Amino acid sequence: MANEIHSNKKDSTKWFALIVVVIGTFMAILDSTIVNVAMPKMMAVFGVDYTTAKWIITAYSLTTGAVIPVTGYLTNVFGAKRVYIFALSVFTAGSMLCGFAGTIDQIILFRVMQALGGGMIMPVGLSMILELFEPHERGTALGIWGMSSSAAPMMGPTLGGAIVQYLDWRLIFNLNIPVGVVGVILAFVLLKGSGKIKFKKIDVVGVLTSTVGLVCLLYIFGEWSNIEWSNITLDNVGYSILLVLGIGSMLLFVLNELFHPDPLLDLRMFKIVSFTQSQVVICVLTLAMMGGVFILPLLFQDIQGMTAMQSGMMIMPSAITSAMVMAFSGKIYAKLGIRMTIIPGLILLFLASYFMAIAINVNTPKHTLIMLTIFRSVGMGLTMMPVTTYGMNTITGKNSAKASALANTIKQVFSAFSVTLMTALINNYNTVNYTHLAQQVTPFNMYIYGFYNKLQILLAPMAPGQASSVTLQVYVGLINEMAYVSAMSKAAGIMALVTIIAIIFAFFMKDKRNKI
Repeated sequence: MANEIHSNKKDSTKWFALIVVVIGTFMAILDSTIVNVAMPKMMAVFGVDYTTAKWIITAYSLTTGAVIPVTGYLTNVFGAKRVYIFALSVFTAGSMLCGFAGTIDQIILFRVMQALGGGMIMPVGLSMILELFEPHERGTALGIWGMSSSAAPMMGPTLGGAIVQYLDWRLIFNLNIPVGVVGVILAFVLLKGSGKIKFKKIDVVGVLTSTVGLVCLLYIFGEWSNIEWSNITLDNVGYSILLVLGIGSMLLFVLNELFHPDPLLDLRMFKIVSFTQSQVVICVLTLAMMGGVFILPLLFQDIQGMTAMQSGMMIMPSAITSAMVMAFSGKIYAKLGIRMTIIPGLILLFLASYFMAIAINVNTPKHTLIMLTIFRSVGMGLTMMPVTTYGMNTITGKNSAKASALANTIKQVFSAFSVTLMTALINNYNTVNYTHLAQQVTPFNMYIYGFYNKLQILLAPMAPGQASSVTLQVYVGLINEMAYVSAMSKAAGIMALVTIIAIIFAFFMKDKRNKI
């Protein structure tokens, strides 16, 4: 009887601990998207241009990428509870300082502080879940945890838009303070003790090469679309140097990690087939997700003239759907197994993404896009957390922290690469489409000629020179818009086709219970 009571108490404690992890994860991910909406307001308040203001976002991204690989070492030395409380405290303090910042330099500095904490929260949270829950419970636990990681990025634009439009933009940061304080208190009370601190030698070469390599590559990925790679001059040769330095550092990092007795990121984890399979599928899912997350806000705001808040409201139903499906995906996986869970989800994701790519045009009905994004979210929800669980179920002990750090590092880098790839695809297709469409504007094209005559009738009251100028502007505007939307459609189509890779890998997945 006493053992049963103790067991029930232990079970309830770990589920409460999961709530603490969900709170921190939600805050960290939400903050990475909610700030984007407030950029124009901050530019006006601080009197700076976009080139300067974008460091508010860039500094957060680079710092997060640099700190994630170190979390596995810190967790094994200080314990998950101490590191999590430290991370959440630093993130909360950074948020408070950002809210009271008086200059652009201050807010950039405090964003770095915010990212030092925010970058640790997800990998430490994931390793805590792996430690707290048995393999047969991880599906449900990761599904609940996944709700926060799925809903937060979708809610960012909506919540941020509402705050900027109706309240004070500083609330974007200050709202984190009470939530963070409550999270820290709950972490002290509910999380399991970390035991004694066990100092050990750190992989110095791994820290240096990963920091330099990731910071350089993440920065280059973020700036890729603005760099004229075909015309390298003294003004932009620095980008080439950073790219070479980043690739070189990462190659040294890989070599060091493979031969180091206690590496910062244990690349030998890739010997575990299920872990490697899961990482490949998650990378593909990240690309597929960008087909909607990156393109739809551009379509809604740039083409259909919505505000950031209105655009966020359009995406909100898919965020809610994804969160709800993720909450049950763990139980479905536990009952049906990995292939029976994720293959239908991946097929649904592919079909919805493909039809969405076809549907994207200037006059696409809003309800059509909403329905397609909801179907995409069902597919994503059925896939993401079961795949994560499948990859982590063979990991135990101190390897949990290292596997978590490695998985989150891969995800951080691939997310940045996905944005770069989407931007490059859209820019390339936009140029090709514009050239093709412009070549069709000739007096011999009956459609163009008829449209020209109708336009001339409407502009008849104007002076001849002014009417010609307006006609030219109308043509250029229409061609730009059509080329841009067509580029979005083609880029989304490529991201949909990439999903086929994940479907193929899914057929080779097998449920195992072997642990290391």
